[in-house]
Amino acid sequence: MKQEMYEEGESIQSQNECIQVVAAIIQDGGRLLATQRGYGEWKHYWEFPGGKIEDGETPEVALKREMCEELAMEIYVDQLFCTVEYDYPKFHLIMYCYCCRVIGGGFVLLEHEAAKWLHVEELNSVEWLPADVMVVDRIKSC
Repeated sequence: MKQEMYEEGESIQSQNECIQVVAAIIQDGGRLLATQRGYGEWKHYWEFPGGKIEDGETPEVALKREMCEELAMEIYVDQLFCTVEYDYPKFHLIMYCYCCRVIGGGFVLLEHEAAKWLHVEELNSVEWLPADVMVVDRIKSC
């Protein structure tokens, strides 16, 4: 499977359906928020929270909506951290990862099985989705 992180303006082509998603990299006191999927083929794997970009949405609007829907959490979307492209068996993923911070709301697991705050040195203690592994590697290299 092909996986790649690229700088803005570069692109990777794939034969599979292309799905664009957003992910929130939320820091709190030196820890990062990780969520565990509670459904689907990749159930039990960990990811940075987020979801699909709907037609007509900007990535920032999609990320705010997804965080509200999945965690009942209001966030401030800061800057783009990285963009990851990954070929899963059934689709090609483009994931826009943003640095974010919580500004309101609760922390309710509406779609996830679990969530935890992890220090950078603890990031490898969970089994990440393949595309999220690249984000973890980038975080650890900063």
